[in-house]
This record gives sequence, structure tokens and C-alpha cells, in this order.
Amino acid sequence: MKIAVIGGTGLIGSQVVKNLNAAGHEAVPHSQSSGVDVISGQGLDEAVAGADVVVNLTNSPTFDEASPAFFRTSMDNLLAAARKGRVGHVVILSIVGTDQVPELDYYRAKALQEDLLAAGGLPYSIVRATQFMEFVDAVMSWTADDSTVRLPATPIQPIAAKDVAAAVAEVAAGTPLNGIRNIAGPEVFPLDELGRITLAAQGDHRAVVTDPTAGMFGVVKGDVLTDPDAHLAPTRYADWLS
Repeated sequence: MKIAVIGGTGLIGSQVVKNLNAAGHEAVPHSQSSGVDVISGQGLDEAVAGADVVVNLTNSPTFDEASPAFFRTSMDNLLAAARKGRVGHVVILSIVGTDQVPELDYYRAKALQEDLLAAGGLPYSIVRATQFMEFVDAVMSWTADDSTVRLPATPIQPIAAKDVAAAVAEVAAGTPLNGIRNIAGPEVFPLDELGRITLAAQGDHRAVVTDPTAGMFGVVKGDVLTDPDAHLAPTRYADWLS
């Protein structure tokens, strides 16, 4: 199949392209650097022309109140181009529990993106992933100083980016789900404990202070960012750290 991967040069997109091409498909990466802009619409019609499948991995440049506008405009433009190009399957990557955390602008924005795709009139698939292992350092940096890292005990089920990319590629090459597939790492950790494990592995002697209000995940209630019934990826956090 010919598969257009919009946002195909990023952390996930580049690996999706590699996986699909290795499986014998013709996956073509598109991004702003190649002249495709999902907000202005520039280059979108050309990018999806002749594609059997479009995978949209573009992301809002911010996590704040501007993110819903990004996803609304980008999905409207992408769906219009996909309809014009008679694309048979549109795939997006979203977040496990995104509809359960209305307090976060970015999660509301991703839920909006899902709703727009589902209502778009084209066969579709939504892959929802848990938090990426690659983002743990960034999460800690939001609430860190020279001696401490403040983190809530929010349950997290981290997944490696390579496993996310493999799942997205598998869904893109398959029959449209017309629904959602949840994917997750094989282990659940309280976020504060995940921080301690990470710092220890890095030889970082800062203390992790459990603070239920710290950072973006402080507003998350319960275990909505985990899913014991998800398709479980193989990579364990300790193996990824090593």
C-alpha cells in the first residue's frame, strides 16, 4: 500500500515510516520541512494524493489553551484533503484516558481530534498510547530544582516509543478499526516511584518528593492513564533504561 505519514520525521513518525517500508509498503514521510503544513493546508492535497492510508502524527506546538485550535484546524484540513484524494483509511495517535482528564487543555484537544476523525465520514483508526518512556525526563524537569523533584503518585503505564511506532504501523497496514485500540507498557508505576527509579539509574542523587499537586499530572484523578486491558507492549522500563 501507499501510506502518507504526516508528521513522518518525528520521534514516532520516523519509526512508523521505517517499519512500514520494511514490511513492503510505500510509506512516505511528510512534514513542514518537506512543504506540508496542516494548519495552512499547504501541500496536503499533494501529500495524500494516491495514498491508500494517511497516518497523522502531527502535534500541537503547545500543551495549553491554544492546542484545541491546532487540532481542529489540522484535522479539518487533513480530512478535506483525504476526502478529495479518496483515501481509504485515516489513522491518528492519541492518549489513553484522554477523555477522562477534562482539566487539561491538551487532553481535551486530543479528545476533540478523536471526535473530528470519528465524525469525518472516512474509515478510521485511533491508536491510544500510554505515556512514553522517552518523556519521563521532561516530566521531571517541570517540577525540579537543584535538590528535589516533586511528583504526584499518579499511576503511569509507560510505553517505549519503538513499541508505539510498531503498533501504529500495524494498525495503518490493517483493516480500519472504525474505533480505538489502546496500547500500553507492561508495568504500572506511581509517577513518583518512576521518578526515583529513573534518577537512580542515571546516578542522579536528587530526592523525589511526593506532591499530589505537582506538575501536569497532579490534576489526574485515579488510574485513568493506565489500562490493564490494553494491548501490552513488550519493553519493560528497566530494560529501556539500560
